[in-house]
Amino acid sequence: MTKAIKIKNLSVSIEGRSILENISFSLKEAGIACLLGPSGCGKTTLLRCLAGFEKQHQGEIWIKGVRVSNPRHQLPVEQRQIGMVFQDYALFPHLSVADNITFALNNKDAKAVKQRLDELVELLSLQKHVNKYPHSLSGGQQQRVALARAMATRPSVLLLDEPFASLDVELREQIARELRQILKQDGITTIMVSHNQLEAFAMADVVGVINEGNLLQWDSAINLYHEPASYEVADFIGEGIFISGEVINDKAVNTEIGKIQSAVAHGVDLGKKVKVLIRPDDILHDDDSSMTARVRDKAFRGAEFLYTLELESGVRLLSLVPSHHDHPINESIGIRLEIDHLVIFPEK
Repeated sequence: MTKAIKIKNLSVSIEGRSILENISFSLKEAGIACLLGPSGCGKTTLLRCLAGFEKQHQGEIWIKGVRVSNPRHQLPVEQRQIGMVFQDYALFPHLSVADNITFALNNKDAKAVKQRLDELVELLSLQKHVNKYPHSLSGGQQQRVALARAMATRPSVLLLDEPFASLDVELREQIARELRQILKQDGITTIMVSHNQLEAFAMADVVGVINEGNLLQWDSAINLYHEPASYEVADFIGEGIFISGEVINDKAVNTEIGKIQSAVAHGVDLGKKVKVLIRPDDILHDDDSSMTARVRDKAFRGAEFLYTLELESGVRLLSLVPSHHDHPINESIGIRLEIDHLVIFPEK
């Protein structure tokens, strides 16, 4: 099956500085992906290469089975059938919502333009705003207009550059879920850039973790969280703490919080010193447990607290606890481990 997007061995240098190193991945038709990483990691450069705004010095980019660029050939931006939503939305302030959406359809007949406008207005719930101007819209409404404009020409691929950056933090995850439904309904292959994990997880089928120009893992959100391919991914994704341990057999590690047993083999040699990733959901509050830890900090999250706990040895752990278990700072509470499989990495 032809992939909607295929990137093979892509490398980019700007003014002699390496920005991207040997990036390869593919995305299926109507798939939604997110390039996730800290500022300056190269993710926006990768998006610009896809769009045709940046030239690579190595590798190939294919869209819908057509090679659109390599070091010797660059298909022009306007021929790539790509829609793009920029971080600031870049709406035309002097045009109405309707005219912003249909701006790129000026070579179509009036009936076709009206039909596409009506489809997008309904899909994005903009019926009450078609005659308004951008300055009178909220950030979320402006985002929807920018998205409708990018979708108007039915692009093969839609690129979103930090699309939620200008929205209130509490709205971002909700709008990411809504946007995912819209894109799935219209069947548009999409790649988004973000530095926010919750946005990425809410939005994408597959997430690519990028750091210092390298693609560390291209995988589902749940695999990134539970089966990170490297220490760097494990440290970046989610919340967790690494504790020291020693491999005692092919499925178990001995640590200062006890023997941790896995259902599957971990692949690290017997006797090796390792770092064991402990997630907040691995540590359960249990009043009947003989193992205790002292509450050193807590963050209220509505349905639960995120506790920072300290063992007698001084090692600290994180634990998610239902919010009706409201323990004061410095109180000792019972805890127990519930770890389905080990995430471990040999000590360097």
